[in-house]
Amino acid sequence: MNLTGAYVPGTSLLHRLPAGAKLAGLALVCTALVLIGSPFVLAGVGVVVAGLYALTGVGAAAAWAQLRPVRWFALALFVVQVPFAGPQTAAATVLRVVLAVALAGLITLTTRMSEMLAALERCLRPARFVGLDPFRVSLLLSLTVRSVPVIAALAVRVREAQRARGVERSMRAFAVPLVVGALRHADALGEALSARGLDD
Repeated sequence: MNLTGAYVPGTSLLHRLPAGAKLAGLALVCTALVLIGSPFVLAGVGVVVAGLYALTGVGAAAAWAQLRPVRWFALALFVVQVPFAGPQTAAATVLRVVLAVALAGLITLTTRMSEMLAALERCLRPARFVGLDPFRVSLLLSLTVRSVPVIAALAVRVREAQRARGVERSMRAFAVPLVVGALRHADALGEALSARGLDD
C-alpha cells in the first residue's frame, strides 16, 4: 500500500516551496475563486493553472488524472444550474469547482505526504489544549483528502467495466463493485497503518 499519495518528483519552484505555504496559498486562492463572478476571469485563472502544471513538469497524464473523476459531475452541475441561474453563472460555478480540484491536485502532485503531514501537524498544535493528538488529526485529514481521488478513480473504473458488460443502467452493478473496492482500499490502508504502529 502506497501512502505517498500521487506525488511526482521534480525540481520546480512549486516542488521546493514549503508544504505549509502551499496549503495556505491553496486556501487563499480557493477563497478568491468564490468571490470571482465572471466566467471569463475564471477562464483566465484556468490558463494560469494550466501554466503552473506545465512549469512543474508533472506530465499531462498526471494532470488529467486529477480532473478526469469530476468531468461528469461538472457537466451535470452545469446542466442543473443553467435553468435556474443562467449559462454565465452556471459556467462560473463549474469553473470554480474544476479550478479548485485542479489546484488541490497540483498541491498533491508536488508535495510529499510526509511534508503535508508535518505542515498540518504544526497548524493543529493548538488542538493539544482540547485533548487531541495533532499528528493523528493531521494523518486523518491527509488520508481523507487522498482517499477522495482514489474513490473517484475507482468509480470511473467501475463505470467503464459496466459499459464493457452492457449494464451501464444498473445501479446495483455500479454500487456493489464500488462499495467492495472502497472496503478493500480501506482494509489495505488499515494494514499499512497497522504495520507502522498506528493501529490503535
